[in-house]
Amino acid sequence: MKINALIFLAVIAAPAISQAKKQEAYFAAGCFWCVEEIFEVVPGVTEVVSGYSGGPEKNPTYKQVSAGRTGHAEAVKIIYDDAEVSYAKLLEVFWRSHDATDGRGVAPDFGKQYRSALFYQTDEEKLTIMKSKAALEKMLGQKVATQIVPFKKFWPAEDYHQDYVKRNPNDPYVLGVSVPRFKATFAK
Repeated sequence: MKINALIFLAVIAAPAISQAKKQEAYFAAGCFWCVEEIFEVVPGVTEVVSGYSGGPEKNPTYKQVSAGRTGHAEAVKIIYDDAEVSYAKLLEVFWRSHDATDGRGVAPDFGKQYRSALFYQTDEEKLTIMKSKAALEKMLGQKVATQIVPFKKFWPAEDYHQDYVKRNPNDPYVLGVSVPRFKATFAK
């Protein structure tokens, strides 16, 4: 009887243990198609969702956000296992993936909706971001324009935006922007 109780407890506890390792990070770095593709290959990342964050509008649509009418940025929700990849490592990939010194957006997409932003959820994340940003500024010798703001809400983008690069490998934007950006991120 004791063995069955131990097995039962192990089965009940196992999902809680694995769930405890799952974390979420919210980043914006220009076109979410590009950002999604970059983070999907990082070991320890289990899912990346394209969406919108940083604006007051509820349930924003791509049409509204891409026109700059909501204050949101195209962003991604990164679900990761913190036993396999740290938040600091995700920040390293984030900084390598774009020019964070340009406050106009992330080339070739400019406007507030394509801004570079980090949405922190805890004081620990904010501290990690600030240290990482300071190190980058020192290395570059210039200021980083990335917004660092508290996370409020993430709205998933329409279904056709999810895994866009994988589902549309011949799209001109994918070939001309997403693929070169992906290659440049991991060439370093």
